Amino acid sequence: MMFRSLVTAALLMAATSVQAELKLPNIFGDHMVIQQKMPVRVWGWTNPGQQVSVKLAGAEVSGKADDSGRFEVSLPALDAGGPHTLTVVADETRTISDVLVGEVWVCSGQSNMQWSINAAWDPDLEKLTAANAHIRMINFPQVGSQDPIMTHDRQWMVSGPDTVGGFSAVGYFFARQLQQTLGVPVGMVNNAWGGSACEAWINRDLLAADEQFRPLLERWEGMEKQYAELSALKEPNDDQKRALQGLNGQMRGNARPANIYNGVLKSHLGYTIRGAIWYQGESNAGRAYQYRELFPLMISSWRDEWGQGDFPFYWVQLADFRGEKTEPAESDWAELREAQTMTMSRLPNTGQAVIIDIGEGKDIHPKNKVDVGRRLARWALAKDYGIQIAHRSPEYKSMEAGGGKITLSFDHVDGGWRLFDVNTPVGFTIAGEDHKFVNASATILQDGRIEVSSAEVPHPVAVRYAWADNPICNVFDAVGLPLTPFRTDDWEGVTANSK
Repeated sequence: MMFRSLVTAALLMAATSVQAELKLPNIFGDHMVIQQKMPVRVWGWTNPGQQVSVKLAGAEVSGKADDSGRFEVSLPALDAGGPHTLTVVADETRTISDVLVGEVWVCSGQSNMQWSINAAWDPDLEKLTAANAHIRMINFPQVGSQDPIMTHDRQWMVSGPDTVGGFSAVGYFFARQLQQTLGVPVGMVNNAWGGSACEAWINRDLLAADEQFRPLLERWEGMEKQYAELSALKEPNDDQKRALQGLNGQMRGNARPANIYNGVLKSHLGYTIRGAIWYQGESNAGRAYQYRELFPLMISSWRDEWGQGDFPFYWVQLADFRGEKTEPAESDWAELREAQTMTMSRLPNTGQAVIIDIGEGKDIHPKNKVDVGRRLARWALAKDYGIQIAHRSPEYKSMEAGGGKITLSFDHVDGGWRLFDVNTPVGFTIAGEDHKFVNASATILQDGRIEVSSAEVPHPVAVRYAWADNPICNVFDAVGLPLTPFRTDDWEGVTANSK
């Protein structure tokens, strides 16, 4: 009887031990950075109904796990500093060490954000100066799933010669500029996935609720049905095996709607942040008109679910790429850049870093990531940290046509114009009512307006600037920020009917 009781007790203890495992998302780990001057959310899982206590920097808050075992508490806002220890006490205790308080940003998108220090210019020089315990990054793995994945095995890294090579280059240079300017720790949450499509970052229910995305979802539903049918075959033939193999990659890949939202983003969505930087669009260029709606939907949905209001969201406009053309032509990349620019007027607290001058025609992954990070940092420093600094590229404002010319006005020209390489504005084209664009001459007037004309177009109605995959253009403001590519017309583009 005694033996039976002891066995029963041991089994109960073992069962309790299995159930009692305290789980935290991997975003909560040694060397983490938490956002200063904001309440900090901490969540995880334990036994249903379990009391939970969380301690940090002398503050302690308590909560209770719900019926599913999930708990969430909010720590009071802290000033920058550390290192601290974060302790979570439930049915067991978890201790997280070397926690700094500072600024936290998400760096997201596709390969040009994922691109590492090792793959950018001068990794050897960067590593020589990388020892900085106040710059940290966590790299999330690339996992595509239709079901939420709530934690991964990746950990925070402290910047140093042995670690910085694996940091997102754009994220690192952005963080370094902020850290040096503000003098506080900066943590970057890197979840970028090369080649990813915008729709993969969005909750599928939101896409399904909007009729304009029905063709997009229908394509995937067709593939999903085919994948299910092939998977059910007991003895598929060689052709079916090859088809199944291809579909298997797509089902787990970075283009399927909601795959990255569930497989990557969900695990840290809600972690207290200052804002996000984004570099993506290459994979959606063939559907640039659709991106006018898709990209704002993604940003809005992140903000809604993050629960931090309209947090700052700054992106990189696509760089110049592919071969240069001497004559005007239509361009899906130009239309994607236009869609990105439009998003600034669609959503508050957004901004765009223009890099039309630092791409590489032969390489979709330009190696100059320093200037990309700096241009993004200008936005954050000016808009979020109260520093008086130029940050927004010049943008087209309005036009006047008459006398065989079109005169253009602009906003955000900081310090006047500066032309690169030659003293004549390059990159303008002009068209009449026939919609046929030709290369145009341009002159900067004393008041800063730019006058555009061509002897081939006696009655012009529209002007375009840098409207090409890889435009030949040279107009900057005095700070060195390039004029944003634009067109004055709204004529139907080559991606207008792409769904």
